[in-house]
Amino acid sequence: MFKHKDQRVAVFIDTQNMYYSARYLFSRKVNFKNIVEDAVAGRKLVRAQAYVVSTKGAEERPFFEALQKSGIETREKNLIEYSSGHKKADWDVGLTIDVVGMLDMIDVVVLVSGDGDYIPLVEYAQSRGRRVEVMAFGETTSSNLIDFVDDYTNLSANKRRFLIGPAKKSNKSEKEEDLEELSESKEDMFMNSDD
Repeated sequence: MFKHKDQRVAVFIDTQNMYYSARYLFSRKVNFKNIVEDAVAGRKLVRAQAYVVSTKGAEERPFFEALQKSGIETREKNLIEYSSGHKKADWDVGLTIDVVGMLDMIDVVVLVSGDGDYIPLVEYAQSRGRRVEVMAFGETTSSNLIDFVDDYTNLSANKRRFLIGPAKKSNKSEKEEDLEELSESKEDMFMNSDD
C-alpha cells in the first residue's frame, strides 16, 4: 500500500528521542512543524501528538507553546527525580497505548522516533492492517526498526528542512556542506527509487 490522499494519518512524536538526537548529532533543534507536514504528505491528518516532559522550573513551556501553535498536541509528563539523583521521563508505554487506541480511526501511523523498542508496536499495528512509517535521524535510528516499517524517512538527509538554528561548526565551507548535503539526498533518492 502506497501513500494516497484518502489515507487518515496520525503522527506520534517521541520528543525526547528527537531532541537529544538533534542536539547530539548537530547541536541544533528540531523543526517539528516541517516533520509533521512531511509526515502527512497531503493526506488527512487525524492527530499529531508530541510526548513531552515537564520540569519543575517550567523552562520548556515556550517550546510546548510553539508545538501547539504548529498544530501539534502535547501530552505532558512530569520529570521524576529520585533521591539518588537519577531522573526518569519515559513516554514509550504512553505513546504505544495511544497508537493502539487510535488504530480504528486511522490508516497510517507515523512514528517520529528511531527507537527500536517500538518494533512490537510496529508489528501490532501492521497486523491490524495499518501502514507504519518512521521518520528519524539516520545516525540514531535502530536498523532493526527500519527493517520492519513500511516507509522510512531519514531526516539527516535534509537538515535544512528538519533542523533549526545555526549549524554545528566544522572546517568545511558552507558550499562544501551544501554539496555534501545534495550528494547525500541524491544518494538517498536512488537508494529508495524502487519503493
